[in-house]
Order: sequence, then C-alpha cells, then structure tokens
Amino acid sequence: MITKKPDSRCQSQTKSGNPCRAAATAGGLCYFHANPNKASELGRIGGSKKGHAAESSEPLPTVDNAVAVRDLVAQLIADVHSGKVHPKVAAGLAPLMNLQLRAIETSNLELQLARIEKRLTDLEAARTKKSNVQPINDWAADSRASDR
Repeated sequence: MITKKPDSRCQSQTKSGNPCRAAATAGGLCYFHANPNKASELGRIGGSKKGHAAESSEPLPTVDNAVAVRDLVAQLIADVHSGKVHPKVAAGLAPLMNLQLRAIETSNLELQLARIEKRLTDLEAARTKKSNVQPINDWAADSRASDR
C-alpha cells in the first residue's frame, strides 16, 4: 500500500500567490513549474488546432432567393446528419441563413411596392389624361357625369 506524503504537493506558488496544489515531481515542483514554457507551448498547439475554417472543395451556392435558402438548409441538415458538417458549424450558419432570408423577403416586398407604385402612377396619369379629353357626343358626356 502506497501512502501519500504530506509534502507531495508542488512547492511553488500560483500567480495569485496561493500555494500550487498540483502534484509534485521528483524535484519538488509540479510539471508546469518545473517547465515554465511548457504551458504556453501546449496552449499554442491546442489553439492552432481550433478556430480555422475547414477548406471545402464545394463552392458556396448563391443564396439569392427563398428557394435557395430552403435548399441550403436542407443540404445543411443532410450534411450534419451524415457527419460532413459539425453541428456547431451548422448552429453558426443558421442565424446567417435566417438573416439572408429576411433580407430577401424585405427586398422582394420593396420590389413589389415599387411596381405597385409605378402602376398606380401610370393609372393616375392615364385617368388625368382621359379626364382632359372632351366628350365626342352627348352619351359620353352623360356617362362621364354619372361617374362623378
């Protein structure tokens, strides 16, 4: 049976001044206090493995209408299900696709409104032009008077 020595903790202190609670090596210090540059080196290695977007061989499809957004969502679901795309990546893309869909809907409404306003302007211009024409006969004058 192995008994723990009471001095089996690192003899160094943390940055905050408290005693280090890590297990000591043969030299009386923990691994990181015995090798002070090792922690930053391991942090760099871990950090270099994260945060980089994966290179995709498939080009990003153009998402300029609601049908394209729907198709992209369907493809993304299939890719997550098959393991091609990590769920966290899909979760990051979801708000962007929602934003794109709202922008498409807004621009479509603006285009529809512009067409309606143009049509209304054209109709008003035609009506004004029509009202300035003098009736040819009495019947046309009577029907015009009843319209008012």
